[in-house]
Amino acid sequence: MRVLVSWLREFVEAPADVASVAEALASCGFAVDGIEGDVVDFDVTANRPDALSVYGLAREASVAFRRPLRPPTLAPAPAGTAPMRVSIADSGCGRYALAVADVQVGPSPAWLAERLTAAGVRPINNIVDITNYVMIEMGQPMHAFDMAKLAGPELRVRRARADETLTTLDGHDRTLDESMLVIADRDRPVAIAGVMGGATSEVSATTTRVAFESAWFRPSLVRTTSKRLGLKTEASARFERGADISAPVAALRRAIALLAEIGAGQVTGGITDVYPRPAVSPSIVLRRSRLAKLLGTTVPDADVERILSGLGFGVTPQADGWQVTVPSFRVDVSREVDLCEEVGRHWGFDRIPATLPPPSAAPRPSAPAVAQARLLRRLLCGAGLQEAVTFTFIDARAAAPYAPENDLVTIANPLSEKFAVMRPSIAPGLYESLVYNRNRQAADVRLFEIGSTFSRSRGERRALGWVQTGSRGTHWSGSLGAVEFTDAKGIAELVAEAVGAPVDVAPGDDLGWLRPGERAVLTIGSERAGWIGRLAVTPDVDAPVYAGEIDLDVLALASTAGLRPIQPLPRFPSAVRDLSIIVDERLPAAELRGTIRSSAPSTLVSVREFDRYKGKGIEPGQVSLSVRLTFRHPDRTLTDTEVQQAVDGIVEALQRAHGARLRGR
Repeated sequence: MRVLVSWLREFVEAPADVASVAEALASCGFAVDGIEGDVVDFDVTANRPDALSVYGLAREASVAFRRPLRPPTLAPAPAGTAPMRVSIADSGCGRYALAVADVQVGPSPAWLAERLTAAGVRPINNIVDITNYVMIEMGQPMHAFDMAKLAGPELRVRRARADETLTTLDGHDRTLDESMLVIADRDRPVAIAGVMGGATSEVSATTTRVAFESAWFRPSLVRTTSKRLGLKTEASARFERGADISAPVAALRRAIALLAEIGAGQVTGGITDVYPRPAVSPSIVLRRSRLAKLLGTTVPDADVERILSGLGFGVTPQADGWQVTVPSFRVDVSREVDLCEEVGRHWGFDRIPATLPPPSAAPRPSAPAVAQARLLRRLLCGAGLQEAVTFTFIDARAAAPYAPENDLVTIANPLSEKFAVMRPSIAPGLYESLVYNRNRQAADVRLFEIGSTFSRSRGERRALGWVQTGSRGTHWSGSLGAVEFTDAKGIAELVAEAVGAPVDVAPGDDLGWLRPGERAVLTIGSERAGWIGRLAVTPDVDAPVYAGEIDLDVLALASTAGLRPIQPLPRFPSAVRDLSIIVDERLPAAELRGTIRSSAPSTLVSVREFDRYKGKGIEPGQVSLSVRLTFRHPDRTLTDTEVQQAVDGIVEALQRAHGARLRGR
């Protein structure tokens, strides 16, 4: 907003130094973009349409300099019958006022043209310049119609009809639609409401009678119209931020006064003012205690009342504060905190003393889902994985293996085919990230992501997904080997153990996106909680890719993190026995562990597989599994006889249940 400081001084007594005026208004929240002689360019935020005028900034300056505000000169309300009728057919127009005048069109006087030029507006002729002058001075956009070019003595505010056209003042033909508001005469549109007038009713050198328009249009409607037409004007910039609904008649009276001042004509008849639903000024209670708490200091009552009254608010003192009436031009003020900000701006934030914040209670605990995600991120990063964040929208072809087509959540208007559906699994996005990194010389990739998955049957679910490929890493003694199924399984067990939710791993035949023989379902209790395995189709990667996914909602329900009982440190030594058992290679390890635990005494505290062998000495279709059993009694040392009896019972149970036998026998 370019402001001529000498123009501003017509309304308030301000220092002669332009820089002092700029500094004072900057301290009130209006940043200065530049100063050129007597012109200051202020950066007015979008929520302050009242400050897009010389008078609006003068109001701020009057409070800053503690000087009275002088109102602009308005002509008396003209008497007589209004020559023009107005009808409003749409609620998008809250008020519409007209004044008709006989005029002599010519160039504007030098002082008026110079002020418009300083404000960045090109002078055209005295009639059009008056409308622009009032807009810059008072913030109320206006328009002038050539009465001789209007069909009939009535203007109608209505919605445009489909494919209706209008040539605007800039010479462009505009195709309108039913979302746009227009001003129309009996035959056709003559202006786009709040944006620009039409060329067919333009004021020219031959114009002798004009109708001055001053109105209020709904901000959202003007904003939408301006955007659809690609047409931004000074008028639309003010209307779309929220013009003052009480200003139209005052603006007309100011235009009539200017018309008389420059000798360009005189008004004929009264003002037409159609105002179907007069606005009610909101009232807000400002508590003295709330003001002091928010600002961190106590502002004297006299200063609070001076500041708010000077800014145009109605202030009525009460026992604990003030009842404040918000003026219609302050569309940004609707809450008590907004009033506190107004007081703070003009009291001076630099006057607020620096104080230490008061001691507060311990922070509130995080929501369970947030705490769980934080724990898992720390855990997986510590395990050597890196977190990735991928798109929730993915290609339908990438989603197809993970859910049937009728269960996919599709996007009605996707940006492209790559974002056509919402992901049913985190795996497709992680696989793309893995490929991206592999293509950039990263051979060993281990990624995880915590996010949402979507399906029509289950809705939105929180999930943890991970992918791994390449080697496990290196050690001074050599490579640690390539990533395999047990690594994906280890991640699942690590996560389950961290939250105290025991997970079972079992073969899964319905996991079509995973390779048979290297895929498994994760269950927690009786609830299916996820899957792990080797991706069956990896066309862009020449190494095995192992992946997994856990439903965090299921995990949260089964979690006992923070609730597990404390186990005392063992007082007596453990007894360890290793068994090498030959079984059918299709036997799930989880089933083997279950048999061992069910047949062992309570002194068995740990079962762990540590080796798997196929080859020389082992018949085809069979495998040798090495299992480490740990026994311990809480109150005494176990004897060798007791341990051996337990081992014999386990071997016998394995033989009965699975046809197992000890290797070497």
